[in-house]
Amino acid sequence: MSEFIILHWLDILTTILGLFYIWLEYRASIWLWLFGIIMPALDIYLYWSHGLYGDAGMACYYTVAACYGYAVWKFGRKKSQTTDVMPITHMPLRLYLPAAVFFLLAWGATYYVLVTWTNSTVPVLDSFTNALSFVGLWALARKYIEQWWFWIVVDVVCCVLYVQKGIPFKAGLYGLYVVIAIAGYFKWKQIMKSEK
Repeated sequence: MSEFIILHWLDILTTILGLFYIWLEYRASIWLWLFGIIMPALDIYLYWSHGLYGDAGMACYYTVAACYGYAVWKFGRKKSQTTDVMPITHMPLRLYLPAAVFFLLAWGATYYVLVTWTNSTVPVLDSFTNALSFVGLWALARKYIEQWWFWIVVDVVCCVLYVQKGIPFKAGLYGLYVVIAIAGYFKWKQIMKSEK
């Protein structure tokens, strides 16, 4: 048992941090961003050591983007905002096409990097989850309720990838993320109605 824990300690630690992160995201708490900085900083090494180079790169992005997310939640404003706290809103329709184009470009660029400069064995799915995560994290930072749908897709694919790559705790965490993301959507919908 201790050998197993020694082998998977970082996976276990980042899984615990991930549980706190998703719980805070579910509650729409600004403190999610603290865990959003620490967890991916540790994930960089975890993913790299398991050959998930796209995810390692994505963890670098998450670490920096969490700083951005905190700043937007703390100091950002929306046109319809009437309080000091940024409200949860729907993603404006005018942003769907640019988000889709960005996703496709990011998917292609990440795939190219993975097949050109790494020995990734899962470049299509690794680059897919990375590209969609870019969009999901941006939508989360802007407090768009649709961010949950992006994360549901990312979490399902990551769960399967992590099982295949032998990262069991992280796979379990992402399986749980799917359930929490579905519940989170409804929780944010309820919060959004109460903010009106």
